[in-house]
Amino acid sequence: MIKFLSLGSGSSGNCYYLKTEQASILIDAGIPIRTVKKLLRQYGFSLEQVDAIFVTHDHADHIKAVGNMANDLNKPIYATEKVHIGINNNYCTTSKVTEPSRRYIYKGEECQIGDLLITPFEVSHDSSDCVGYKVQQGDLTFCLATDVGEVTPAVAKAIGEANYLVLEANHDEEMLQQGPYPNYLKGRIRSNRGHLSNRQCANALVTYASPALRHVWLCHLSEENNHPELARKTVEAVLRSYGIVTGSDFELTVLNRQTPTGTFELV
Repeated sequence: MIKFLSLGSGSSGNCYYLKTEQASILIDAGIPIRTVKKLLRQYGFSLEQVDAIFVTHDHADHIKAVGNMANDLNKPIYATEKVHIGINNNYCTTSKVTEPSRRYIYKGEECQIGDLLITPFEVSHDSSDCVGYKVQQGDLTFCLATDVGEVTPAVAKAIGEANYLVLEANHDEEMLQQGPYPNYLKGRIRSNRGHLSNRQCANALVTYASPALRHVWLCHLSEENNHPELARKTVEAVLRSYGIVTGSDFELTVLNRQTPTGTFELV
């Protein structure tokens, strides 16, 4: 069994917690370390017992606390070489990740933490580099892909392999088009190095998900260009048009932007 807890998901900060009897990891640390400690404690977990932090990419909302976790708590930080460089060049990381805390990962290569087998895969986004993660424990496969500009073959493969999946549904296309963002930013979000819309997320599930998929969590919703209920209804409507019924074929949950969504037991 893997216990899964999202501490925050969105441009205000991203942090995901996975725990088994033998290991516990964070994926991204984009919220303050004190907040991470407090939220984990509320659910009976401990940041001090986390074995490692895995980073998807070097944007501020994913890395704000990684330097503090490396230096104050002596946690190893796993990221690609380009992401490590980006972390230490980012203005938001006032505490830099020093070489003893750096662990280098490579796309497609497995990494073992306790009973968790973790494999990064390539994701298209306008950062120094970007990965998603496939996390396996025995026969269970959990995949996370956030900040996804387009569904590349690597992302499609992860969706198809997942029993449990965290996938970006960043924006509603109409809200983005009619919203206050300048045109250059709208173009960046819509580009193949930007973010997936609700409809693109749903189409990816229709096209690539396998019958082994049990639960999907929609992540990284835009505060300005989306709404949790709108994301849910859009994804459900697209799925239904292809004969896929949430709650029957698999569960669907929208992750909260700034608060935990509760603990899920993946079995």
